[in-house]
Amino acid sequence: MITVHLRYEIDPDKLDEFTEYGRTWIRLVNKLGGTHHGYFMPSEGDSDEAFALFTFPSLAEYEVYRNASKTDPECQEAFEFARTTGCIRRYERRFLSPVFS
Repeated sequence: MITVHLRYEIDPDKLDEFTEYGRTWIRLVNKLGGTHHGYFMPSEGDSDEAFALFTFPSLAEYEVYRNASKTDPECQEAFEFARTTGCIRRYERRFLSPVFS
């Protein structure tokens, strides 16, 4: 199992746009075989930082998702939405192995 941790630097004046982007990707990750654990928006502290977590059964299955997202029309619309609104300034991606009890 692999969990993807995304750290976003977002435009704090475009929280509504980023929220829409996040809700779209929750559905798309689930559609393409992953399990999305949500987006985590600024509440207190830094107002320009958000996070997301989603899991795939393996790194290989994550790669299938990544390749599919490059041609899926809904994914392409979501990428374009982020570009045109400018709600995301930059992001970082980390791969983690979860530990459960």
